[in-house]
Amino acid sequence: MKKILLLTSMIFFIFLDVSAQVYEFDFVTVIESIVPGGAGRSRMIAKTESVDFSVATIRKEDGKKIKKRINKKDLRTYGFEETKLLNFYNLGGIRLNNIATNDAMIKSKLNKMSVNGWELFSVSSAVESSGDKDPNGIFITRYLFRKKVTSLF
Repeated sequence: MKKILLLTSMIFFIFLDVSAQVYEFDFVTVIESIVPGGAGRSRMIAKTESVDFSVATIRKEDGKKIKKRINKKDLRTYGFEETKLLNFYNLGGIRLNNIATNDAMIKSKLNKMSVNGWELFSVSSAVESSGDKDPNGIFITRYLFRKKVTSLF
């Protein structure tokens, strides 16, 4: 009987812990310019201010949009942390030490996030370029972090 009670209690606490997991999320976005001659801008963006997504959400009923005026100026946030990074190119061509410096800066930020309790949850990256005839472009990498929110109960 004691074994059944102990087993039941263990199962209850396991499911209680799993169902009570709530996370807070945060992003770090890295934009690295691949514009020849060093004319581009490379940045790391983090710590954006909180916004409510519902301000920009339009609801539809029966396939028809419910009228709602959304001004872009009301959506834009001006509160964020911007870290300068070096461009991949300068007038002399590709700069490997610029890439190494950017790697060190990004690693420093990711390590600080980890020390502050954030878990690196996902990484996604992309390249934007108009094709082989367009020398301009960017690398963008998004680092998604999560932190378990402790329950008040």
